[in-house]
Amino acid sequence: MARKSHWKRRYFTGTRPGERVLILIVLAIMIGVSLGLLLPQTHERVAQITGEYYASGPASQALDTLRVDDNTNVARYNRTEFGYRSTDDDHNGCDVREDVLARDLSDVVYKRGTYKVQSGTLNDPYTGKTIYFVRGNKTSALVQIDHVVALENAWISGANKWSSAKKIQFGNDMHNLLAVDGPANQEKGSASAAYWLPTNSAYRCAYVAKQISVKKQYDLSVTTKEYKAMKAVLRSCPTQQLI
Repeated sequence: MARKSHWKRRYFTGTRPGERVLILIVLAIMIGVSLGLLLPQTHERVAQITGEYYASGPASQALDTLRVDDNTNVARYNRTEFGYRSTDDDHNGCDVREDVLARDLSDVVYKRGTYKVQSGTLNDPYTGKTIYFVRGNKTSALVQIDHVVALENAWISGANKWSSAKKIQFGNDMHNLLAVDGPANQEKGSASAAYWLPTNSAYRCAYVAKQISVKKQYDLSVTTKEYKAMKAVLRSCPTQQLI
């Protein structure tokens, strides 16, 4: 009790109630900042000890062959350089969006006399929802085509050094394209696996495996955070193959 009284006399004697409150607020902020700095480091050490970043299997082994590079730079990124929907490689009169819809939807109905999808059913891998697609100004956006490795992520992972032809090839490569729930695609944006994963946890291993497959195909790098996030996902699926 004597020590407590001494502490009070030392810090609060001669101070007004408002000043005492201010001192307590400052102390609380200092404690909060300290915890904010220490907790991420503690989590990182715990993750290393518990093996959170250890995974085995084909997809994990393929991940280990990718370059890890944290010197990313989004400067001069221009989505239009990838020419999405500017090609018709199978010469069916439709761009790659139509081809992906035809591949990923079931019960597909085409517009008369074309290969354009008029309607169909999507079992969305990102959310697990069933989405009934009908072409229209107010409905088409409910199903969007996602670049599994986002174009901006590809740019900072090495695509900024590619030729124009290779960028267009990547932007329209069906191996990297997937029909998905529109809002989920908007939520993902250009995020890597370090910052976004499908809410449908059953698809996360396949999602990460697909990203690794695409990055391996195009010799793209991953960041340290991205690498660890992928390892954490693949830990639960040691038999996961590349897709």
